[in-house]
Amino acid sequence: MGKLKSPPYPGDEDLAALREGSLGMPFDVLGPHEANGRRWLTAFHPGLTALCVVTPSGQIPLPRYQGDVFFGPIPEGPYRLFAEAGDGTSWEFEDPYRFGPVLGEMDLHLFGEGTHRRLWQALGAHLITHDEIAGAHFAVWAPNARRVSVVGDFNAWDGRRHPMRRLRESGVWEIFLPRLSEGTLYKYEILDAQGDVTLRADPFGYGSQHPPEKASILRDITGYGWHDQDWMAHRAGKQDRSAPVSIYEVHLGSWKRRRDEGNRPLSYKELARDLVTYAKEMGFTHLELLPVSEFPFDGSWGYQPVGLFAPTIRFGPPHEFRDLIDAAHRAGLGVILDWVPGHFPTDAHGLARFDGTALYEHADPREGFHQDWNTLIYNYGRTEVQNYLIANALYWLQEYHLDGLRVDAVASMLYRDYSRQPGQWIPNKDGGRENYEAIDFLQRMNIATYGAVPGIITVAEESTSFPKVSARVDAGGLGFGYKWNMGWMNDTLRYMSRESIHRKYHHDQMTFGLIYAYSESFILPISHDEVVHGKGSMLRKMPGDEWQQFANLRAYYAFMWTHPGKKLLFMGCEFGQAEEWNHNDQLNWNAAERPLNAGLQRLVRDLNHLYRDTPALHIHDADPAGFRWIRNDSEQSVIAYQRCGDDGDASVVAICNMTPVPRHGFRIGLPHAGVWSEAINTDAAVYGGSGQGNMGRVRAAAEPLDDQPASVELTLPPLSVVILTGTENR
Repeated sequence: MGKLKSPPYPGDEDLAALREGSLGMPFDVLGPHEANGRRWLTAFHPGLTALCVVTPSGQIPLPRYQGDVFFGPIPEGPYRLFAEAGDGTSWEFEDPYRFGPVLGEMDLHLFGEGTHRRLWQALGAHLITHDEIAGAHFAVWAPNARRVSVVGDFNAWDGRRHPMRRLRESGVWEIFLPRLSEGTLYKYEILDAQGDVTLRADPFGYGSQHPPEKASILRDITGYGWHDQDWMAHRAGKQDRSAPVSIYEVHLGSWKRRRDEGNRPLSYKELARDLVTYAKEMGFTHLELLPVSEFPFDGSWGYQPVGLFAPTIRFGPPHEFRDLIDAAHRAGLGVILDWVPGHFPTDAHGLARFDGTALYEHADPREGFHQDWNTLIYNYGRTEVQNYLIANALYWLQEYHLDGLRVDAVASMLYRDYSRQPGQWIPNKDGGRENYEAIDFLQRMNIATYGAVPGIITVAEESTSFPKVSARVDAGGLGFGYKWNMGWMNDTLRYMSRESIHRKYHHDQMTFGLIYAYSESFILPISHDEVVHGKGSMLRKMPGDEWQQFANLRAYYAFMWTHPGKKLLFMGCEFGQAEEWNHNDQLNWNAAERPLNAGLQRLVRDLNHLYRDTPALHIHDADPAGFRWIRNDSEQSVIAYQRCGDDGDASVVAICNMTPVPRHGFRIGLPHAGVWSEAINTDAAVYGGSGQGNMGRVRAAAEPLDDQPASVELTLPPLSVVILTGTENR
């Protein structure tokens, strides 16, 4: 008869680590294990008076071993646990430590090499069925942590109860928790590399509590019924460089508010009705949303996100954000999202020193800290960090059908010395200022997004002369579809802010942009950045009395809409709100009812429709053949130019008078003789102007002028742009 073997009791060191919350390999201790020819179960459940194992044959008491640790033999086969508490309550539940891993080797391999293009489906929290049991799978990357646990109301926020399995070299921790449902609050409790315990939001979480609360929320984002198939099938042509693209930039929290309900912002569902209807009526082709990834501080406008995978709960849950996108698409509007891969805030529940080390950021503040914004800079040279960001870009485009990403603060990413003094930055390996790792990241991001999601666009907010931003990667470029033309915006706004008597000395500020207009595929941006921080509203940038301010602004918009490049206008600028933008309140919609404001609003609407309906104004935006100078008169502050379409298209001529002096009998050259329609006159009474003009049409004679074969005599109203359209008789 053989010698009886003693039970494989858990070791004292493991039990001590379990009780103090430092057990790094919990699946080696907890759950069922085979030993000495039998099956043994170890369970840790503080506060219970009794614990039983429930089998098909009945309940088996699990003896208390030490304190809150229960240990004993159990039969083979499935089992559940039955608990009794000191207050007399009892319940039956699944043992999470009986379940094997969910993530496979391929997920870990792809993550390790930085090529997991659907990483959000592997990491984060997901409602799944595992071994025929419904519950939630949690996975998080924290390679230097000593222990990681999921905590929430379901375990009294006690990090000792559900420590996670470490998947060895990958640095990923995971656990399957049965019976959890949508709406469950959770965080990760991390015993970090320094021995400190921190609570973190899920970097891949699909939902978050409303700030200032910080927990992640278990969300099911599957199963949405899209109705935008027609838009998705044809959107590539609607975003092409030859297409009309006119973007209405919106901060969702301050576009409109419900005064009757505590001045709350509109919900996603309300925006799907009101914002979409308005943008469509105004003739815009796209909405651009300031960042919606969850962010803790309202005053950041979303540009300091913590939850990159969570649409902010401020306006509703994820499916309702999809309602907004779906409604826009059904109305024929594209949706571009401001995306922030350049930096992240230092909030303690976010990514900063996530596992006690500089994991997502650089350790050296000369590389990893933004002095301007007090934020942290991603370590683009780390494979897993690149994968995190590229997967996030793909997530928004694929899961939410977004049509493009406008990438924020690209200039700050491209240069290691951005906004730094000598000695405050580290040169690249060749001694230069270019950030090779960030450049590589941007190129990979553009390759991945354009390759995986047909018809989308990416847009760079890049304020320097870095070359080939919108050139293909295989041609040495960064691979963006478009670049914001910040130089054009700065020059022309400086010109327009001058008193008209001085403008002739700064004429080149209006014309210089044509020198480089085709060096990139440009968007002309009048964005939120131009109407905050003491810069004044667009209206108040203009000189003169109120009438002149509106006249100047009307002329500027007409110049912008006829200039090569796609268009972007921030909300409120379309009706000339006099106040700076305030993110804490809605736009001044009362002002939009005043005659001058309403006239400006109507002009923007008409410019949008003319722009969309007239190929010459957009089809050759990226081709110098689409633009010809007619006159460049600095002394009189008159600018005239032609926009050209293909053969058979109507030509467009814009004549800009940037002084308050009306010019009667003004003769200007035109590309051909015949009748030209006065498509838009910004001085028309319907726009709030003085009503001077050309009675809707002019007839050009075959009398050469300005190197043109024909010319016409017309009236140029004060501070105005006259837009003529005409088709040559053939």
